[in-house]
Amino acid sequence: MWKSLLVSLLFFSSTSFAATVLIYGDSLSAGYGLEPEQSWPALIAERWQGEPWQVVNASVSGETTQGGLARLPTTLKAHQPALVFLQLGANDGLRGYRLTDSKTNLNRMIDLIEEQGGEVILAEIMIPPNYGPRYSQAFTAMFSDVAKQQQIELLPFFLQTIAIKDDLMQADGLHPNAKAQPLIADIIEPLLRRHIKSINDKNGAQM
Repeated sequence: MWKSLLVSLLFFSSTSFAATVLIYGDSLSAGYGLEPEQSWPALIAERWQGEPWQVVNASVSGETTQGGLARLPTTLKAHQPALVFLQLGANDGLRGYRLTDSKTNLNRMIDLIEEQGGEVILAEIMIPPNYGPRYSQAFTAMFSDVAKQQQIELLPFFLQTIAIKDDLMQADGLHPNAKAQPLIADIIEPLLRRHIKSINDKNGAQM
């Protein structure tokens, strides 16, 4: 898979502190095969223009949980996010990596984010059944196991209703196309807003 450049989308009011929502994923969030402004994180950032939150998309196409863990400390230091949407693991599954390693990496990333004061939303990932039912089922269950262990919110696989429609997927059958991006944004944005409201309530701020 190709790698995307770090795309930072900063939209905030001049009179309010701009807290950061970090999108930290792989090609499903990086906008693989699309123009940067077509990706669902860019669409959410556009919707949030004038609001006191900024969206930083630090997703990299082809990223694994190991790679994500390696670059996370630098990313957290650079952006100091209040909320992180963690969407990694798909490439681990597609490459048949050991689930124990992937699970350890996810747990460590969540620990690092929380240690610097951020909240985490974990995105569930599903892989094609041709990898074998035992591995595929165990892979998907890994995300709910991590979410329960860490006591964080799990977003069910956000492509579940999209990946089954050919007109919403690219030719490779793995990546959503431009037409699908607003639909993904519609799924994820309310979840982000709910967490933002909770964070604002704790801090006495508003969005």
